[in-house]
Amino acid sequence: MYLSKTEAAVLTSTLPRTVTRPAPSPSKRRLWTMLGPAFVAAVAYVDPGNFATNFSGGASFGYTLLWVIVAANLMAMLIQSLTAKLGLATGRDLATNCRERLPRPVTWGLWAQAEAVAIATDLAEIVGGAVALYLLFGVPLPIGGLITAVVAFVLLAAQSRGHRPFERVITGLLLVIGGGFAYTLVGSGVDMGGVASGMVPSFAGSDSLLLATGILGATVMPHVIYVHSALTPGRYGDAVTAGKTHTGRRRLLRAQRLDVLLAMGLAGLVNAAMLVIAAQLFTGDASMDSLEAVHAGLGDQLGTGAALAFALALLASGFASSSVGTHAGQVVMAGFLRKHIPVLVRRLVTLAPALLVLGLGGDPTTALVWSQVVLCFGIPFALVPLLWLTSRKDLMGGWVNRRVTTLTGSVVAALIIGLNGYLLTSTFLG
Repeated sequence: MYLSKTEAAVLTSTLPRTVTRPAPSPSKRRLWTMLGPAFVAAVAYVDPGNFATNFSGGASFGYTLLWVIVAANLMAMLIQSLTAKLGLATGRDLATNCRERLPRPVTWGLWAQAEAVAIATDLAEIVGGAVALYLLFGVPLPIGGLITAVVAFVLLAAQSRGHRPFERVITGLLLVIGGGFAYTLVGSGVDMGGVASGMVPSFAGSDSLLLATGILGATVMPHVIYVHSALTPGRYGDAVTAGKTHTGRRRLLRAQRLDVLLAMGLAGLVNAAMLVIAAQLFTGDASMDSLEAVHAGLGDQLGTGAALAFALALLASGFASSSVGTHAGQVVMAGFLRKHIPVLVRRLVTLAPALLVLGLGGDPTTALVWSQVVLCFGIPFALVPLLWLTSRKDLMGGWVNRRVTTLTGSVVAALIIGLNGYLLTSTFLG
């Protein structure tokens, strides 16, 4: 049977149509679907270095330094919000923006110190994972370091399937860390009077000032400033185009600020819980000077469940933060040098110092402390360019910082640089 053109047109008009709709723009997506990048960054704020400094702070000075954790977390929120905004506004990460706008010798210098920071970061995270495997299963530290490196490499491979799988895995591990300390906190209890007194800025001598600086250095991580700016551009689709309108820009800013608030808020609660637990159980106990001692102390005070929760949280921290650290190294090299090397090769290079420390029988906690010193050295080299770039109208357009934001960021940067200078001086001069 043959149909005329008129009959065919009528028949076609009655058939159901399949309409291909474009993906929703950032301005039309629900806010909760836009969350994720800050949770990847937040893992760096609860890495094994934080375990060492926070438990040491609580055991040595009780609740006195709780306000330092709160202040450091507020600084982290501002810094991560700025680096996320830089990625949204320019569509490029911090390292790439530096390469495009700074002289070549400066770029090479920034790359060299960023690589040193990446190695120090890997050292802390591999050592932390190795200690956790030793506490849980009695795995020798060098073997535990290798296992941590392999698992972190597998986690990083989730990125090949898109940003969502990687973000979900890292967020899941972050929740494991939080859950472990929530369980232990219920067992230890909380002295609300101690919490209130700990929120009042004060120190208990020069040793507490030094430890407070270490807590700050373990909280504000330079490598995650680079990696967060690389996570936001592709994460929100064509954010640069969407952000050209006031409405689109406002919605994107609201999404990334909510992302930062929730993620960094969770990290801050975890850090505070570490110090509170130590203050409740170990105040004045000089033997709590290592992760192994804390694990044993939790077992003695609260039972095997608390010790197990601590070890599992430390393991999740080592695995997650190591994979994020490796990703940061890739971002740094690609941004500053426009070069890509296989992830496995990069992993072996940054893994070597950690395995050397573990293989030679070095003290893991001491290695963690020294890694934090190196990280402190790297903070200004990420913070100062970040503030400079986000305050430039010609680069940021409508996303440019308000004057009060730049001023606040400058004060935060000056404070962090000053305290870290004190930490470096005190460390090297005894």
